Amino acid sequence: MKIKCIIIEDEKLAAEKLANFIEKISVLELVSVFKDGISAINFLKSNTVELVFLDIEMKNFSGIQFLKALQVKPAVIITSAYEKYAMAGYEFSVVDYLLKPYTLERFLQSVDKAINLKELKDKAKNYELIASQSNEYIFIKSENRIEKVELDEILYIEGMKDYLRIHTLAKKIMTLQSFKGILQHLPGKNFKRVHNSFVIALNKIESIERNRIKIGEALIPISDKYKDSFFSSIKS
Repeated sequence: MKIKCIIIEDEKLAAEKLANFIEKISVLELVSVFKDGISAINFLKSNTVELVFLDIEMKNFSGIQFLKALQVKPAVIITSAYEKYAMAGYEFSVVDYLLKPYTLERFLQSVDKAINLKELKDKAKNYELIASQSNEYIFIKSENRIEKVELDEILYIEGMKDYLRIHTLAKKIMTLQSFKGILQHLPGKNFKRVHNSFVIALNKIESIERNRIKIGEALIPISDKYKDSFFSSIKS
């Protein structure tokens, strides 16, 4: 089954390069190319696509403005010549961040991520978290199985559009669930939301520097929205 996609890019050569790469991937179907985000938003009001290749720096209406204006959110792969917008990916749960100029190999890696996420979402449509009465573990529905997850094993939880990736000491578990849903089953004294895309286990924090939390090899951003609540929770 084809994945319908669009390009939003105001540079002609960059758009042509993307279109050429997309043409090489049989699973992708390029529906349209837009020079600005407003035209794309108007198109998406009456058309459905599953993947958007989005430039960030565009005249009049930036890629960030486009992401904020989206009501129905397809998967998004950002394309940009500037690294400074990479953190925006966390805010809007984009699939990947392609830094220009990128190779076909790097483009394929991004597309693979989008395909894997779509397949996972399709498999998980009828699954949700099972509440547990225990203070020591929860049961999670993931793909076609139910997994028992010890709360003390959880390092942090990462939001990825309609589902969550639970990072534990031993592995990563994907589940179709919202942060609101899973937080109902996690003890608030042990778990804290620090970002639109992250919930962390307080007892797994190794250090905090420049509004970033180090847990294992991960550096997790603390957003302004959750900063006061988070720092209040760790005061002695």
